[in-house]
Amino acid sequence: MPDLRRPQLRFGIGEWYGLAFTELSVDERKQFAQLQIAAGERAIPLCPFLSTAETTVACWKVGGVCSLRKYERDPETEEARVSAREPSLRTTCPSRFEEDTEIYAWIGEIVLRRRDARPIGQVNFLERVPLMGSEGEEPSGEVGRIDNVLIVPDTNPLQWCAVEIQAVYFSGDSMDKDFRAIAAYDEDNLPFPAGRRRPDYRSSGPKRLMPQLQIKVPTLRRWGKRMAVVVDEDFFRAMGRMNTVADLSNCDVAWFVACYDDNLRLRRGDVYFTTLEESVQGLVAGRPVTLDEFEQRILRKLSRLPSRPIEIPTDD
Repeated sequence: MPDLRRPQLRFGIGEWYGLAFTELSVDERKQFAQLQIAAGERAIPLCPFLSTAETTVACWKVGGVCSLRKYERDPETEEARVSAREPSLRTTCPSRFEEDTEIYAWIGEIVLRRRDARPIGQVNFLERVPLMGSEGEEPSGEVGRIDNVLIVPDTNPLQWCAVEIQAVYFSGDSMDKDFRAIAAYDEDNLPFPAGRRRPDYRSSGPKRLMPQLQIKVPTLRRWGKRMAVVVDEDFFRAMGRMNTVADLSNCDVAWFVACYDDNLRLRRGDVYFTTLEESVQGLVAGRPVTLDEFEQRILRKLSRLPSRPIEIPTDD
């Protein structure tokens, strides 16, 4: 009689230092795991997405995990494999989107009408203002920046747009649990993820990305500039529905939704033009209940609280 139990599902490493976890040998997996466990100086591998023929860049992300992926463990054989229903990568490192600088050519073509636009990195955006506790002191320094600015060289007036790249955080067990399990695993087949974790779109969207848009986009809008936001398709699917506008000229935020093909190569997905307000609604992915429903929830919660005796003070 076949085993009708459902396979166990967990998120584990999708790509490690730019390499597909499923393609790594036992020795390669152990080598990467030992890098995380070993104390002292470590030889950090290069980031293949930031490095070029002219410049090499070491991986800057602790642990070197570029993306997560869902795995399943067969209840009968206990062998691990990539989930057939959800095989897509969940991008956990923003540098993963830098593959072949394709996103910048894509944004340049859509927003700036130029494929030769080039990114110049972070640019300071906000200056300090006087603080409540400072009397007569002149503020100095910057307090905020735009993560990346894409410009068209040799243009006057300067043509540019802001770029925000958002990977997903995860919640649950740290990757250290997996690193140690991988270091001890000697089988040729895939190790099933040791830790329990999941992509945390609430922390990545409403708590991190949304404030960035709310702070930066109003000024960009006054300047007649636009914000391009790059996310992967699973991040975008986790957002609430947004009303879009038909033309770039009417948008504040252009969403560039990147995908990965069967060979885990970054490819262009869809582009959506929205206002700032619609983008915020999409990131919140929720709507307030009625006042009556909210008060009913208060009363239901109150009814479950243990009753406390009223203490009447006495004169001693």
